[in-house]
Amino acid sequence: MEKHVNSEELVKLQIKFGGQTIPLSMNLNSTIADLKLLLKSSTNVLPRGQKLIHKEDSKTLKASNITNGSKIMLMASQGLHQGEGPKIKNAPVVSNYQKIVEKINKDKVKFGAPVAVNKTRIERWKIIGVIGLSESQLKAIPDEVWDCGSSARVLDLSKNSISEISVKISCMKNLQKLILNANDISDDSISWQGLNELKGLTYLCLSQNCLTNLPAALGALTSLEQLLVAGNKLESLPIEFGQLTKLQILKVNNNRISTLPSCIGDCSALIEVDISSNLLVELPETFGNLQNLKALHLSNNGLKSLPSTLFKKCVKLSTLDLHETEITMDMLREVEGWEEFDERRRLKYQKQLDFRAGGSAAFDEGADKN
Repeated sequence: MEKHVNSEELVKLQIKFGGQTIPLSMNLNSTIADLKLLLKSSTNVLPRGQKLIHKEDSKTLKASNITNGSKIMLMASQGLHQGEGPKIKNAPVVSNYQKIVEKINKDKVKFGAPVAVNKTRIERWKIIGVIGLSESQLKAIPDEVWDCGSSARVLDLSKNSISEISVKISCMKNLQKLILNANDISDDSISWQGLNELKGLTYLCLSQNCLTNLPAALGALTSLEQLLVAGNKLESLPIEFGQLTKLQILKVNNNRISTLPSCIGDCSALIEVDISSNLLVELPETFGNLQNLKALHLSNNGLKSLPSTLFKKCVKLSTLDLHETEITMDMLREVEGWEEFDERRRLKYQKQLDFRAGGSAAFDEGADKN
C-alpha cells in the first residue's frame, strides 16, 4: 500500500555550495543523513565529507528547526568525494599577468600616477617578461615575439607545430627559460648559433621533437641547470657536453643512445639523470665522479653492469631504477658500497612514509629479481 505524504510535511530547501544554489524538497521527518545522501548525487561529495550547519546526522529536519525556504551552507572536506570531484560553479580565472597589473595599478593610484589599461599582448609580455604561447596552433614563431627582445625572461612555445627556431632567438639576451617541447624541430631547423647568445639560459626543453643529434655548440650554454631532450631520436651526446658544469637535471630518456661520453663525469653538479628507455649496454666509469647525484633512472636499457665506484663515490645517491635491464638484485648486492646505498634509500622511503598523507606505496627494490 502506497504511503501518502502530507504536503504540509514537505519543505523546500536551498543548499549553497561551490557558488551555486541547489533546490531540494524533503519531508520534515527526513534525517540530516538522508539529506546528505541526496546531496551526494548533486555535488559528488560523499556524505561523510559534507559539513552542514547541523552536524547531528541522526536528527530529523523538523527536530533541527529547518523550515520551508531554509538556506543551508554545504562545505566539502578535501578528498572525500566521488568521480571527478565536487561539482562546483567555475570561478573566473585570474592570470598571473592580471594579478601583476592589478598590483602595479594599485601602486600607481597610491602615488598618484596614471593607470594604464587595455595593454596589447606584446606590452603585457614586456611588463611581466613571460611569453606564453603554449598550445596556440602555431606553425611559426610570430614576429611580435622577437619584438620583446631583452625584456623576455621566459618563452614557452610548447605543444605547437613549430619547425624552425631561427637566429632571431639571439635577440632575447636575458632569456632564462626556453620551452620548446612537442613541436616539429629537427637538427637543421634550430639555430644553435642564436641559442649560444643566451648566456643566462638555465632551462632548455626540447623534448618530443625530431632531433637526431646535439651539436658541439651545446657546450657553450654553460649556465644551463636543466636540459630536457627526452622523446627524440638522439644516438649520442657530444663530447662538449662535459662543459655544462652547472647542469643539475638531465633527461634524455626515450631516445636511441647507445653510449655516453666519459666527460659526463665533469658535470659535477648533476642531481638527477634520466637515461631510461635507450640502447645503453654500459655506463662510463666516470659516473662515480657525480658526487651530488641523488637519482639515476636507467630502466629499459641493455645494461649488464654498473660503474664499480657508483655506490662508493656517489654518496648522495638514494634513487636507482634498473627495472627491465639485465642487472638483477643479486648483482646489485655484490657492488661495493651497496650497504650504504641501501641504507640511504630505505631512510628516504621512511621519510616519505612519515610525511605522506594516506596510504603508502610499496618499497621499490629498484631492480628485477630475475
